[in-house]
Amino acid sequence: MVVDELSAGDVDRIFHALADATRRDILRQVMITESSVSALARHYPVSLTAVQKHVAVLEEAGLVSKERRGRELRVRAEITAVRRAMQLLEQYEAVWRGRVDRMSAVLDEHEGVPR
Repeated sequence: MVVDELSAGDVDRIFHALADATRRDILRQVMITESSVSALARHYPVSLTAVQKHVAVLEEAGLVSKERRGRELRVRAEITAVRRAMQLLEQYEAVWRGRVDRMSAVLDEHEGVPR
């Protein structure tokens, strides 16, 4: 189970990184194509420094990595980490669906409907 493989801090960093719309959009963009931080910054009504901070949060969560190429700082998605985040959400969904199924069974029993 992916949740078991991650520490509570890892999970917190992933969800914190994904909690912000700008960071989610940056991640979406670099999943399509690697980009420089300055090119990413042109898409947002915030300073280059603010975009650098967003990228740093994504990097701390392991969702992106940065590489210096000459004068450019290139950002790319770390697809393994993105998949791990997706698996986390799928696991939470499975837990929720299990609870709903159990509640439905209890309600059916209460109403005399056999399962």
